[in-house]
Amino acid sequence: MGDLRQKMGVVSQTICPSSRVPSEDDLKAPNGSKEDKMQMKREISLTNGICLIVGNMIGSGIFVSPKGVLMHSGSYGLSLLIWAIGGIFSVVGALCYVELGTTITKSGASYAYILESFGGFLAFIRLWTSILMIEPASQAIISLTFANYLVQAFYPTCQAPYDSVRLIAAACLCTLIFINCAYVKWGTFIQDIFTFAKIMALCFIIVVGIVKIFSGETNGFEAPFEGSSTDPGAISLALYSALFSYSGWDTLNFVTEEIQNPDRNLPLAIAISMPIVTIIYLLTNVAYYLVLDMPSLLASDAVAVTFGNMVLGPFKWIIPISVAMSCYGGLNASIISASRLFFVGAREGHLPNSLSLIHLERYTPIPALIFNGLMGLIYLCVEDVFQLINYFSFSNWLFVGLSVAGLIYLRITEPDRPRPVKLNLFFAYFYCLCSLFLVVVPLYGDTINSLIGLGLALSGAPVYYMAVYLPEEKRPKIIRRFNGWATRLIQVLFCCCLTDWDGEAGAKRQ
Repeated sequence: MGDLRQKMGVVSQTICPSSRVPSEDDLKAPNGSKEDKMQMKREISLTNGICLIVGNMIGSGIFVSPKGVLMHSGSYGLSLLIWAIGGIFSVVGALCYVELGTTITKSGASYAYILESFGGFLAFIRLWTSILMIEPASQAIISLTFANYLVQAFYPTCQAPYDSVRLIAAACLCTLIFINCAYVKWGTFIQDIFTFAKIMALCFIIVVGIVKIFSGETNGFEAPFEGSSTDPGAISLALYSALFSYSGWDTLNFVTEEIQNPDRNLPLAIAISMPIVTIIYLLTNVAYYLVLDMPSLLASDAVAVTFGNMVLGPFKWIIPISVAMSCYGGLNASIISASRLFFVGAREGHLPNSLSLIHLERYTPIPALIFNGLMGLIYLCVEDVFQLINYFSFSNWLFVGLSVAGLIYLRITEPDRPRPVKLNLFFAYFYCLCSLFLVVVPLYGDTINSLIGLGLALSGAPVYYMAVYLPEEKRPKIIRRFNGWATRLIQVLFCCCLTDWDGEAGAKRQ
């Protein structure tokens, strides 16, 4: 990157010699050939990968608020059709990410793909929005949802105390940060356990629905499409609600460098996870529709809790606990993916060098994890944190669409590049067009919040100019001094090493 990073590299070599970031060939090399390299290890198996994807996709939404699709579609039949279309569309996007993940063998998902395809500025804006709003706000919301459902049993008839909920949410976030700082395997173990638990809870709901079907209680499905909406705008909003519930299928692409045999396990994990989630979503909604009539379902703020109150009797406490476990697993997956995003951004020179440090013995990105945790704690102090996420309702589709556009761009500009998985370009074009539609919908439907979000995203432009684009010697001295001071301090404080950096490639991307 420059003189400062070279000096930091000398310090890093003193603390832990022979540290460097893996080349593309190294990333595809077997575990045994990289014992001498200071880099994060390939500890994520196929099962861990499946649990990361499923655990992040199935959050609290399917338990709490699946009514958005039904509200806009107007009938059980059309709502189930939209859930199925949402699943198929998500599969197309996931398939595009299979090619991207096996072609660009770096962690970071859309950030890495945009960086490789369109250069540093757009990639930095994606990173900036994640740091400023998306990741910390979403993690704060998940942890608050976890805390609310955890304490619900103690406050059945009133609102839980504000401070208690926030403290429990903070404890949840800090616990998961500690676990992921300790060992990668600890984080994946937590993910496996809680993913299994939430699937069992949803299977329990599905079994109740199956019992209803075999007992002949199918009143809601005698005329499944009666009352279906014919308004294109309403159907679009229903589809948007369904797709929001499917978000998270790109989770494994954030940790590509840590996957065992990524050319095999990345495609397999996505191919197994997507049908599982789609089928679970469809069957869970069928169970809801069989037990609850439409007015009850639309009036409920927590559909699964209302469902449990009607059919579980004394065991209705199972549902709030299941929602809490689902949030815990989803938060863990979000922490794993976000910390890798910050780590890769720092390694590419878009964030302070200190965030690209990894622990000397544990091989975990401790500084990136702690930074992620601190940002989450800051957002827990914001009283109306749920409002903040509305500012970026369109950004997910914008950056995912740009990533898939990058797939098309690289096919044209680098046709001979090795691609272990090669997708028909029809799917990429189709997904880009649909993503454009999904960017326009919130801009039209929630213009003020979307424009605020766009303005906050573009606020990263002057930061990029001063801290990344300018040559090292022309940047403000305070940036250079802080970068060097923070890197040295964190190296000593957390026993971490500064990973090497491909300066020529990085300069080209800027």
